[in-house]
Amino acid sequence: MNTDPIADMLTRIRNANMVSHETVEIPASKLKVELAKLLKSEGYITDYAVDNSGKFGKIVVTLKYDEKRKPVITNLQRVSTPGLKTYSKSKNLPKVLGGMGVAVISTSKGLMSDRKARKENLGGEILCYVW
Repeated sequence: MNTDPIADMLTRIRNANMVSHETVEIPASKLKVELAKLLKSEGYITDYAVDNSGKFGKIVVTLKYDEKRKPVITNLQRVSTPGLKTYSKSKNLPKVLGGMGVAVISTSKGLMSDRKARKENLGGEILCYVW
């Protein structure tokens, strides 16, 4: 039993990046699939695929590297935890590395980046930072 599945997903991606793996498998959930979709749309991963063939589903994330084989994702940081939720209004949403990174926000309209949430004037729970 995993108490923080988002932190587990971020840790799996971070560990696979550190040893230059092509792909990483993550147990699937709706929230994790949405997070993978957001990471792909922001350009941090190459692709993802949901595999429901076994008893439990899994997400296969294809990691992205530059031409020198350096990972595109420098770091992932969990902000809101199950024990301490962190919320922010749309006007107070954080800018990660002065706008170079992305803060993933869980809003009433689903997961979105901090830029999109600011544009749509939505606040919510700050799940993690990616840069």
